[in-house]
Amino acid sequence: MALLELQNITAGYDKNVILKDLDFQVEKGELVSLLGSSGCGKTTTLRLIAGFSTPMAGKFIFDGKDYTQVPLNKRNFGFVFQSYALFPHMTVFDNVAFGLKMRKVPQDQMKKEVMEMLATVDLDGFENRFPKEMSGGQRQRVALARALVIKPDLLLLDEPLSNLDAKLRVKMRVEIRRLQQKFGFTAIYVTHDQEECFAISDKVAIMNHGVIEQMDSPSAIYNHPKTEFIARFVGFENFMDIRKTDREGVYLLPDDSRITVEGRGEGTGLKACIRPEDIAVVPQGTQAPNPLTGEVMVSTFLGKRNQYNVRTAIGEFEVSTDQESVYKIGDRVTLSLAPGKIILL
Repeated sequence: MALLELQNITAGYDKNVILKDLDFQVEKGELVSLLGSSGCGKTTTLRLIAGFSTPMAGKFIFDGKDYTQVPLNKRNFGFVFQSYALFPHMTVFDNVAFGLKMRKVPQDQMKKEVMEMLATVDLDGFENRFPKEMSGGQRQRVALARALVIKPDLLLLDEPLSNLDAKLRVKMRVEIRRLQQKFGFTAIYVTHDQEECFAISDKVAIMNHGVIEQMDSPSAIYNHPKTEFIARFVGFENFMDIRKTDREGVYLLPDDSRITVEGRGEGTGLKACIRPEDIAVVPQGTQAPNPLTGEVMVSTFLGKRNQYNVRTAIGEFEVSTDQESVYKIGDRVTLSLAPGKIILL
């Protein structure tokens, strides 16, 4: 039985419906990320779970109990916000101890638990500082410590790293994953950053217009997207309309040429996609699997790799190659589509 379950949830603001018949489950000890572009419904979902809002319809079940109407202050959930939400007039110690004080934890126990948590997030010695005296990464660790010290039944993180620079974001996402694995807490993490999300999550739910298009492990979503929306979201740039033949694994392209696809894939075979880096570029006339003849229209230098936009009889393809062979605009080339890298949608 799932620890958390949203059942047929419809939610929004006034007459603006954002979530419609949403179903969502999280198992105990999982870190599940809600990923999607702005307006997809991920923050609305998190706010509903947190208790900041209630659904128009449906149920929120937590640990076997109906939490749909349970007020925010009765849910033992921890929160980490994009803005840190620290009390500027309080020291680090008092910020972290805030939740324990509200629970009337004895002074000696509170001091012990706060200091242990500060050591866990590598902030021992910072207990007497104020937030303004700390860097963004340090303040985010204070926010994490404050959320974790109460031993929450569920930790909710809303774009917690978006205010940090790129290098610090990478460091902090490792820190969050380390703490989650150390304590084994259940967490829901909202982000629009695909790399960040895939790096820390047990499962990812990609949302689009208030529905979850696919929920699976990061590797399954990355390697086996089920819809065109998911495929585009995780880096597929080349899409082809295809038709089935009477031969297993052989399909017809719009120009009636044949391609071979290894594996049955998840889809029905009406559309296929392939990543730019899974297409080889060779001189025209070279024998190659799944060949498509085309002309280089755009050549872009990307450091370790070159990117080409190649016009073919079935449309333009984006290709990413190493620098062993360099092609110029106007060169006639053959694209070779790796049979094992073509995904059926």
